[in-house]
Amino acid sequence: MNDIQSILHNLTLEEKAAFCSGLNYWYLRPVDRLGVPSIMVTDGPHGLRKQLGDPTQVGLSEAAPATCFPTASALAATWNRDLIHQVGVALGEECRQEKVSVILGPGVNIKRSPLGGRNFEYFSEDPYLTGEIAKNYINGVQSQGVGTSLKHYAANNQETRRMTADSVVDERALREIYLAGFETAVKQSQPWTVMCSYNRINGVYASDNKTLMTDILKEEWGHEGLVVTDWSAMNDRIAALKAGVDLEMPGPAEASIDKIVTAVNSGELDEAVLDTAVARILTLISKGEPILAADYAYDADAHHALARRTAGEAAVLLKNDGGILPLPANKKIALIGRFAKQPRYQGAGSSFMTPTRLDNLYDELAKLVGEETLSYAPGYTETGDAADETLIQEALTAAQDADVIVICAGLTNMYEIEALDRQHMKLPAGHDALIQRLAAAQQNVVVVLSNGAPVEMPWVNDVPAILEGYLGGQAGAGAIADILTGQVNPSGKLAETFPIRLADTPAQPFPAGPLTVEYRESVYVGYRYYDTANVATLFPFGHGLSYTAFVYSDLAITPAEDGAIISFKIKNSGQTAGKEIAQLYVRDVEATIFRPDKELKGFVKIELEPREETEVTLTLDHRAFAFYDVPGRNWVVEAGEFEILVGASSQDIRLTASLALDGRGVVSPVNKEKLAAYYDITAKTAFSQADFAALLGRPVPPNQQPRKGTYTLTTSIGDLRDSFLGRQLYKAAKKEAGKTIVDTDDPIVNKIVEVSINEAPLRSFGAALSPSQVDGLLLLLNGRYFKGLLSMFTPSSAKK
Repeated sequence: MNDIQSILHNLTLEEKAAFCSGLNYWYLRPVDRLGVPSIMVTDGPHGLRKQLGDPTQVGLSEAAPATCFPTASALAATWNRDLIHQVGVALGEECRQEKVSVILGPGVNIKRSPLGGRNFEYFSEDPYLTGEIAKNYINGVQSQGVGTSLKHYAANNQETRRMTADSVVDERALREIYLAGFETAVKQSQPWTVMCSYNRINGVYASDNKTLMTDILKEEWGHEGLVVTDWSAMNDRIAALKAGVDLEMPGPAEASIDKIVTAVNSGELDEAVLDTAVARILTLISKGEPILAADYAYDADAHHALARRTAGEAAVLLKNDGGILPLPANKKIALIGRFAKQPRYQGAGSSFMTPTRLDNLYDELAKLVGEETLSYAPGYTETGDAADETLIQEALTAAQDADVIVICAGLTNMYEIEALDRQHMKLPAGHDALIQRLAAAQQNVVVVLSNGAPVEMPWVNDVPAILEGYLGGQAGAGAIADILTGQVNPSGKLAETFPIRLADTPAQPFPAGPLTVEYRESVYVGYRYYDTANVATLFPFGHGLSYTAFVYSDLAITPAEDGAIISFKIKNSGQTAGKEIAQLYVRDVEATIFRPDKELKGFVKIELEPREETEVTLTLDHRAFAFYDVPGRNWVVEAGEFEILVGASSQDIRLTASLALDGRGVVSPVNKEKLAAYYDITAKTAFSQADFAALLGRPVPPNQQPRKGTYTLTTSIGDLRDSFLGRQLYKAAKKEAGKTIVDTDDPIVNKIVEVSINEAPLRSFGAALSPSQVDGLLLLLNGRYFKGLLSMFTPSSAKK
């Protein structure tokens, strides 16, 4: 490709405008006369989803085979930076083979609630862990000359009404919790692209948000790449360019092209702003072009082996009473549960991909222990929504002569879907019933879970062993077989808290709406809430057992110019080699501003032979001790005492020591009385709207269902269906979607499409109608019939 500035100089205004949106769903526009090729960007993030067929249509089922690695919730549970980098390298290699220049991932949104429908695609409830995993993923992918897309920026923490909801969040929580993972990834890995989210943040759509897209992302964090919209997330094309959003996807976006040309010609948009966006897009194409010319073939067997090793480190041994695991040799095993032969290994939605192969637990376990030692029964129906007495009796019969029962249970496909949040934390009723009935009949029961997010376990005290396999990818079943038989010592730890019940979670109500989502809990997300409020949990953040044991000792702190150097020793005190994840938390003993009980600020994963001991050293900079001072718009370290807590989970602290730090920055005055609810939280604390308004320093925006006369271009189509015209619009949108979505016989795809149409904003009709026609529709919907009809039949060019 020629020099970018030379190409930019030779582009016409119309070409520049067109260049700022895609060619179709997956390709960027070429400029043949100037030697600019079209590059492909496509879905990830746990494996390449290169859609087959017509790129002007979207299909979520048919894709080129690729390695399905464990999903993000499982990747984070490895706590293994180097392993995540290796996964990133493998993903990059597969992109090279398929000539994909950018893979759309990773997703780094914080898990504000266990109910988030897309939680399987996100790493953690903790921003430090999120950032560490994300940066290594990105650096791995981009080492192969393939770009990434860090998403979804920002505060996109629920699926319900994701296209129109307003995330109302105080600035301190935004900075410390919801932006911090993005910040780490941007500063330490420079993703080629950042993807803006659908939602509004404090009243402003992400695509229009100059504070986020330019002031913070570009000027403060130093991001060098471009910003792309999530697919169909564009709100106002001119405002977006001014805000720093460069590329609109998918294309072609003819209405946006016309708006850009008109805005430049009228002086509304400085052409220099447009040039900046085009230059960033050209830079992306220049970086992504080399893989188009070079053929490459990855080693599918090696990638499958890597997927198995990764799933083995991601699985979390939650419980192992009496050392029932690993399973002794030559024992009869009843393998119960449909998932044993039909594994649940990935989530549903844009990340759903076609694996190169797919292991199942029955076959993999048979290879290790012999098929003659196994009995099997499905135990529940495909949906599992209700207990099936016939299948349960069959399972009891299959298990009656077994020495141990291994039950495969979890969440079915319809429970974890992009665009839909879960409504509860329960397993399907058929799964719970099966576990309870078998546990009543046999003492030696192991439950293996396949799910992308926490679940309630009413039977937790009835079974001696629970192995959380998460959504382990195409080789996940093999990894579970390795752990069950002791070929692999489990070393995963939870990257999210498992609450006892949904009522214990701080984000209430969830999902929220119809217009706003109030983040009333502020910084008290995940373990930051449970550990501060002393709320009992099912399994705490960072928890995970091993087949061996580890002893911590000799904690030492050495003050440093920018923070402190922490050292301690870990010894494998058992008889089995294993890996331990040592976690370092920081506690501000006495702070002016309210702070959580403790916050993760470092970790290390180490492998030790039996009786082996090693010393670990971790370095903390000033940010490990800082909070974001909103009035001063700065990160501040308050002078005083801090505790360093080292342990095996957030609630299993083994070593503690203190240090005194000098202050850094000025702490702004705080009205503690006004914010009293946030200073002394307990299990009974429920943050009121008045508490939240005091924290925001402004009234909380209204949250009423839109009604006729108040509709806007951002009102969702579903909210218009109480009128005749609104119902016709819904039907028209559904018909239009049918033209662009190819796999409409898939019930999950149909559900996603149904919800997406229902929640799409009225402005989405701008792809099919002229701006004046869209304006006319809005007037008609609001009962202004004369003006509406006039606008519908007045060409846009004739309007002022």
